[in-house]
Amino acid sequence: MPICTTRDGVDIFYKDWGKGRPVVFIHGWPLNGDAWQDQLKAVADAGFRGIAHDRRGHGRSTPVYDGYDFDTFADDLDDLLTQLDLRDVTLVAHSMGGGELARYIGRHGTDRVRSAVLLSAITPLMLQGPGNPEGVPQSVFDGIKDGILAERSQFWKDTAVGFFGANRDGNKVTQGNQDAFWAMAMAQTIEGGVDCVDAFAATDFHEDLKKFDIPTLVVHGDDDQIVPIDATGRKAAELLRNATLKVYEGSSHGIALVPGDKERFNKDLLEFLRS
Repeated sequence: MPICTTRDGVDIFYKDWGKGRPVVFIHGWPLNGDAWQDQLKAVADAGFRGIAHDRRGHGRSTPVYDGYDFDTFADDLDDLLTQLDLRDVTLVAHSMGGGELARYIGRHGTDRVRSAVLLSAITPLMLQGPGNPEGVPQSVFDGIKDGILAERSQFWKDTAVGFFGANRDGNKVTQGNQDAFWAMAMAQTIEGGVDCVDAFAATDFHEDLKKFDIPTLVVHGDDDQIVPIDATGRKAAELLRNATLKVYEGSSHGIALVPGDKERFNKDLLEFLRS
């Protein structure tokens, strides 16, 4: 198995498909690198090198008890890019992974980075407050943690519905989408599940976004029930120096997996990579 061992001894599993300019995919919560298989194949078939890792405590990476904060995630990503000696990289991040991407640039700069894609990302800040009235109330995050701790298997089944917009009329969500979400979520440690909620709820990425000096594609669905676009995608696009915002009308949080949205995103991603 391809493994990157971090500076603190955590084994990070990754997939590495194709040859060419590298595209590194960073998954959302509570998923793992398998969430990117369609995109990995798309970029590899198009002549790029696609790489997707499992965050610590997720999927096939070491199921550690601690280290679920964005400084640690960013340093894990730096260990991966450094050990594989990746340069001229496009970083593509979904949801919570957007925070990992932003904090990586905030801590490590863009020497290795060519461009970035923020898909349904949590940046710049999720938590509702006086300066972020469009954000998500703390009570929602508390409810998520309670659900994980009470009976996480059923909680993940219930969460998959809103994640993909399966509760919307005319949706194209499959049972397979929801089953895959459950399987990936169950491969996350319960401690990681809870700690990540605190991390992605309250971490502020405004200063990290200010350090972006690369072209960035921001893609967000305007019916995202998990990460509301007005608190995140629209604000991130305004903060970034060189950003293009693409709003998918009626689309959910799970854009990269839902039929129809998936194909549209793959097309937009390849166009961005070739630009």
